[in-house]
Amino acid sequence: MKNNQFSRYYLLCCIGVLIASYYPLSMGIRVISDMIADGTVMKENYPKYIIPYTPISVAIIVGALLMPLCIKLFKRFALAGGVAAAMVVFFAAELLFERRVVVTTAQTVTRLEDWQMYMCYVPPEGWGETVTTYKTQTAVDILMGEYNPAFKLHFYVISAVLIITVLNCLYGFGQLVKTGEKKRLKSLILQSVCSFVFLGLCILACFTAFWRDGSIQVSALSAALMAVFFILLGVTSGVFVGSFLLGRCRFVSIWIPSIVAGAMTLLMYIGEMILLNGHLYSFGEGFVFNSIPGIVLAPADILIVMASGGITALIFSLLNRKGSNSEK
Repeated sequence: MKNNQFSRYYLLCCIGVLIASYYPLSMGIRVISDMIADGTVMKENYPKYIIPYTPISVAIIVGALLMPLCIKLFKRFALAGGVAAAMVVFFAAELLFERRVVVTTAQTVTRLEDWQMYMCYVPPEGWGETVTTYKTQTAVDILMGEYNPAFKLHFYVISAVLIITVLNCLYGFGQLVKTGEKKRLKSLILQSVCSFVFLGLCILACFTAFWRDGSIQVSALSAALMAVFFILLGVTSGVFVGSFLLGRCRFVSIWIPSIVAGAMTLLMYIGEMILLNGHLYSFGEGFVFNSIPGIVLAPADILIVMASGGITALIFSLLNRKGSNSEK
């Protein structure tokens, strides 16, 4: 009976992942078609953020398809096997697109990784124009590849968090269906909510850049969205770690997830700092938003890192209460 239930769950999982991946996959197919036909992708035909979202989708699809095999081979470590395979597929697809796809503009021809860098510098409405940013680099400078490849750190962090946490949901519910063990049920539901809200924010950021206008000081709306994005990335990561530590001692079950959440939020700030050549976006004016002497972070940024860890600690304080994870 449970095998039949798992088979139905697996089929629904695969169908759901394929439907959800329709747009990123169609973007990839369109770019590949242009490359085969013309050897390049014209700027006006380039779909926004094919990297990293097409490779992410392909990786999650592969991870989902491998679920029964991973559960059979690795048992309780099935997720680790699925994530390992998915991450290999992600980096293979990512590097293939970055190195092989060429984008042509009126000014120059460039590899996709250089073009992606340009889009990180210039707000969506300015794509394709030659503009000067607060970093004193022009669009032509960027398209010529004069940048530090480490700028992709934040892309890779976001990609890894999405792949790992989405597969954690798929595999977690799959093993719950297969074994009937409900210990992680509440944390998996919470993980699903965090992961899909975070994915929604990622999609919003792709098409709006959170309404940044190219200035290092962003609007109140942009600041609020960026703060929520950073906090939710940390919380999503912390929930992933904490879902495996339920019922342990207080330090392990509450504070380790909290530390992971804060560390992941800080890592995103480091990625932003690399992208912005030692700067961070400023959320406003005054002491709270100005960089602390000797470090790049402002008090507001430190509060965001602390909020990420604090929210995660509160979540697992509630989840680890006596009897909260027992089967009712």
